[in-house]
Amino acid sequence: LELIDRSRDGGTQEVRVCLELDTALHLFGGRVRVGARRSPLREPEQLAELARTVSARPGFRVVGLMGYEGHVAGVGDALAGRPLRSRAIRLMQSAARKELAARRAETVRAVREVVPDLEFVNGGGTGSVRQTAAEEAVTEIAAGSGLYVPRLFDNYTSFRGRPAALFAQPVVRRPGVGVVTVLGGGYPASGAAGQDRLPVPYLPQGLRYDPQEGAGEVQTPLLGSPADDLLIGDRVWFRHAKAGELCERFDALHLIEGDRVTATAPTYRGEGRTFL
Repeated sequence: LELIDRSRDGGTQEVRVCLELDTALHLFGGRVRVGARRSPLREPEQLAELARTVSARPGFRVVGLMGYEGHVAGVGDALAGRPLRSRAIRLMQSAARKELAARRAETVRAVREVVPDLEFVNGGGTGSVRQTAAEEAVTEIAAGSGLYVPRLFDNYTSFRGRPAALFAQPVVRRPGVGVVTVLGGGYPASGAAGQDRLPVPYLPQGLRYDPQEGAGEVQTPLLGSPADDLLIGDRVWFRHAKAGELCERFDALHLIEGDRVTATAPTYRGEGRTFL
C-alpha cells in the first residue's frame, strides 16, 4: 500500500484491492506444508484485519478475495506407473479440499463483516472445478489451462479432455535410419525441472526423444520407426506440458475446424505484451 501511495504522485484514482488467502494444507502441527507459497495470510482474522487496514486507507477499496489451491487443482492424481504415489496424492487432496472449504468459508464471512459489498471470491483451477464449484463461498473459478488440454492434464481422475492445442516443428535433417531432426522445440514448462515439463512428440505417433539430447533450443533429434517416413520439410506435431508456453513462444494461435483454419487469434506475445 505504501509503495502504491509513493508512486501515485498525488493521483486520486481509487485502487481496487484483491486479498489472497494462503490455501496450503498444514499437517503435523504445521511442520509439513503442502501447497504453493503465495500468501502469508492464512487465518480468517488475518484477512479481516488486512481488509480493515486497506479500507481505512484513503484511495483504496477491497473488492475481492482469491485463493488458488494449486496442490489440488494443479497436481495430477493418476500418475502412470506410480499407483502408490497417486493414492497418496488423492488422500492429500481429499484432506486439503475439506480443510480449505471450511477455512475459506470462514474467511469470506470474516472479510464480508468488514467489506459487505465484496464483489468476488475467486478460487480453484482446471483440476478442481467440480469440487470448488460446490463451495457456496466461491463466486468464480479460474480455469484456463484445461481448455488447451496440455499433457500435465493426462494425469487427472477428475478431468478428461482431448488435446486441443499443438505446435509443429519442421524436419530439417535426416541423420540416419530411424532418426529425424526437427528445428528447435526445446520449450520446457515452469515448475520443478523434470521429464514431465517437456513437450512430447504427438504426431506421427511413435517418436521419442534422443536421451542424450532431449528437446533442444536449436535442434531436437527424434527416434523411432515413423522417422523413416518423414521427409525434409514435413512437420512433427508436439503437445506442450503447460498452456502458458504456447502463448509465450508463439505470436498467434490458429483455430482449426476439420481441415480448415477458421480464425487466427493473437497470443499475448503477439499483442506485444510481456507480463513476466
